[in-house]
Amino acid sequence: MQKFVACSLATVLVTGQFLAPIAAHATSTDYPTTTPIKHVVVIFQENVSFDHYFGTYPYATNPPGEPVFNPLPSTPTVNGLSTILKLHNPNLNPVNATGASNPFRLDRSQAATSDQDHDYTAEQQAFDHGMMDAFPAFTGTPGPPPAGLTTNGIVMGYYDGNTVTALWNYANHFAMNDNSYGTNFGPSTDGALNLISGQTNGVTEVNGAESAVVADGYGGLTLVSDADPTGDVCSSTSSNLAMGGKNIGDLLNAKGISWGFFEGGFDLTKTNSNGTTGCNRSTTSAITGVKKADYIPHHQPFQYYASTQNLKHTRPSSVATIGQSGDAANHQYDTHDFFDAVSAGNFPAVSFLKAPGYQDGHAGYSDPLDEQTFIVNTLNFLQQQPDWATTAVIIAYDDSDGWYDHQMSPIINPSVSPQDALTGLGTCGTGETALPGVNPAAVHAQGRCGYGPRLPFLVISPYAKQNFVDHSLIDQSSIMRFIERNWLDAESVGPGSFDGYAGTLNKMFFFFDQPPAPKLFLNPTTGEPVAHP
Repeated sequence: MQKFVACSLATVLVTGQFLAPIAAHATSTDYPTTTPIKHVVVIFQENVSFDHYFGTYPYATNPPGEPVFNPLPSTPTVNGLSTILKLHNPNLNPVNATGASNPFRLDRSQAATSDQDHDYTAEQQAFDHGMMDAFPAFTGTPGPPPAGLTTNGIVMGYYDGNTVTALWNYANHFAMNDNSYGTNFGPSTDGALNLISGQTNGVTEVNGAESAVVADGYGGLTLVSDADPTGDVCSSTSSNLAMGGKNIGDLLNAKGISWGFFEGGFDLTKTNSNGTTGCNRSTTSAITGVKKADYIPHHQPFQYYASTQNLKHTRPSSVATIGQSGDAANHQYDTHDFFDAVSAGNFPAVSFLKAPGYQDGHAGYSDPLDEQTFIVNTLNFLQQQPDWATTAVIIAYDDSDGWYDHQMSPIINPSVSPQDALTGLGTCGTGETALPGVNPAAVHAQGRCGYGPRLPFLVISPYAKQNFVDHSLIDQSSIMRFIERNWLDAESVGPGSFDGYAGTLNKMFFFFDQPPAPKLFLNPTTGEPVAHP
């Protein structure tokens, strides 16, 4: 396979191979890659189903007074909400009682909503043997907010391009996938762990979080719900757990490749304008009116693993060491560290970005408009960097929040446990695929039923196909697969990781013989295109 290597004076060519740079720290352009991509930035957001954000794409209502979205000519459609699904939906049935509802548009003025139920079991019950007809009954949680939506039927609400305007514009100018799923059913911690390990089995320590795990059938435990990482100074001391096994950070470290996980609020030395600091740093959203901690421990997956922890939130010794191994920060940083490092010319090869709580998109304390501000500001910043020409930004989500989506997921790994309920009491799917746990002796580790709900997935890059919808089957671990194949000679974190089954992202890119996709700068408030900021 062809490798792309950026030459420098510190690189020596010998017998057709490039030796390691002589410089103290390799730059991300020195690492051999199988594609022209030298930097991947994963913006990992919270709690959105595909239909909740893209069900009517590319057709927006465009009411007066709201940002306008008009699709480019020849914009492809998606597997979204058909007329039949909008007017004669299977969720308009008696099992949902007063919550029975067709899908309905949430206006931009309704950006703040209640949080829906997105537990491992509840999501399976909402899927109801694949009939996708019991969302109000099992995952719906009534408002307010918004005012007036006081039944479980709120779970059927969706936004269009007048609220999630920036995401629709990114999809319209770059690439999106309408067949992407959560690796498993379940909430945030499950999705975060699957992003970096493709594995929720291998719980090694449980402290008051027994309801968050289930027996794997071989003497071990599988995570099925949220719990804080053990030992993080900001974690709950009464409900936490730890994980065993490998994650993508271990593989990147072994190859000496720069990387980092950057989460808002991780820097405990900073003080916000409202005077909050330490683990209590928080922000009150002008949209939701909710004061939310910037740093949320159970959204930080690398803190669960001994090899990649930074439990005391130790600061990097300098901006120059961000992304490098051997520093006390151990690759775990605040989001401001990402912008500081890139601005200083130190752009890690692999970066995971987690917005501060109020901007991560999680219903109940965040919202699409605050989320849009974070995403747009990040992409406007990156597109002004000299390394944009070799950068790919992936926007993905940790779970669906229980919001309605009409598409049944393919169950490639079934499960039989007390927490399963998709195809009967204690069961989720049938089939021959049987993924082991962290311990290979756990031939089929239970509690890992997947794929879970369908989620949005976008790629923004000069190499992204333009105005393109990919229908290939992918999941959260497909991101890890891309990293493994671009930098790690296709090495897997295994055993039992979903990355061995994950679909490829390559169909969303043009790597050869195609002009680069033009930059797209957006207004962070409206999501509409603007001139160069």
